[in-house]
Amino acid sequence: MAVQQQLRFVKKERTEFFSVLKKRVDGYFKENNISKYGNQTLTIKAIALVSIYILPLLAILTFNPPFWVALLLWAVSGFGMAGCGMSVMHDANHGSWSANAKVNKRVAGVLHLLGGSCINWKIQHNLLHHTYTNIVTHDEDIQDRLVLKFNPHTAVRWYHPFQYIYAFFFYGLMTFYWVTLKDIVQYFKFIKLGANTQSPAENRKLLGGIILNKIGYFSIMIIAPILVWHIPALQIIGGFMLMHFVGGIILTITFQLAHTLEGTSHPLGDEKGIVENDWAIHQLNTTINFSTKNKFFTWYMGGLNYQVEHHLFPRISHVHYPALAPIVKATAEEYGVPYLENETFAKAFKDHVTALKSFGHVPNLNEAIA
Repeated sequence: MAVQQQLRFVKKERTEFFSVLKKRVDGYFKENNISKYGNQTLTIKAIALVSIYILPLLAILTFNPPFWVALLLWAVSGFGMAGCGMSVMHDANHGSWSANAKVNKRVAGVLHLLGGSCINWKIQHNLLHHTYTNIVTHDEDIQDRLVLKFNPHTAVRWYHPFQYIYAFFFYGLMTFYWVTLKDIVQYFKFIKLGANTQSPAENRKLLGGIILNKIGYFSIMIIAPILVWHIPALQIIGGFMLMHFVGGIILTITFQLAHTLEGTSHPLGDEKGIVENDWAIHQLNTTINFSTKNKFFTWYMGGLNYQVEHHLFPRISHVHYPALAPIVKATAEEYGVPYLENETFAKAFKDHVTALKSFGHVPNLNEAIA
């Protein structure tokens, strides 16, 4: 696998959009004398979501309830797992939880409780996805996955026209793949691509940490309940898969409703690695908000329904996005820049299904990327 081509965003006509927007956003925090980082409400939410993830599992071990009750508890844990991913470790891994890097690192460690690797996640999400949003050659999040096609540039296979039907089953498997193989696959892939710039010694330590974390995770989640608490293996494995299916569905749909929809663009770099657009405007062309008036979604999803604001200001905690959205929208309108949003979850979901149908039939816009 070759080293990844470097892309550059180049706007032929200079625009002051993002510099003006940054001044206005900075002005909001200065005028209100508040920090750009998280606040007490974020801490309370983190305690709540980590509890929703862990307490059902402890209840299963403590009370060994009937199988159907255990399944409900596993499902609740999956709901908490997804919430921890969106609302807790996400801000911390972006460095927006706290001004203190050590605090961010500790809170980011919640990802290890979910079976993942912080360093791999930062490369995939912070570096590749946030820099090269919806550019299939660089953004891992929209690259083809087994039988799923999330962009118009890769080859259409015979099964892709049906993906709008079967996609949601595979969404439920995403986090299971993540905790089993994905981190190992990404470890080697990111080194070969040049996205992982750590020294060989640092990477040996990283690989060892990933393996140890996986061993610890599966020992706690599966092996110990079976061997120590003597809960039937099928009950534990079935519940574990249900937890991941619930968490996978929630996490994947949340992401897809922000990027893989009718109306978002999927540009490519030219032969010189140039993307003819301003980076900030590129983010607005490839990202879409949804259900921003739904306070529960905003709370539970960690502001990821305010995806536009998140992509422009990932170092600002999501607790501030509802206040920043009117500033971003007004500035975008002033400069004639698109501000994409779906008012309801239903509309966003419908547009996502439409996009899946389109990508399953669309003639390749360029020569298919293998």
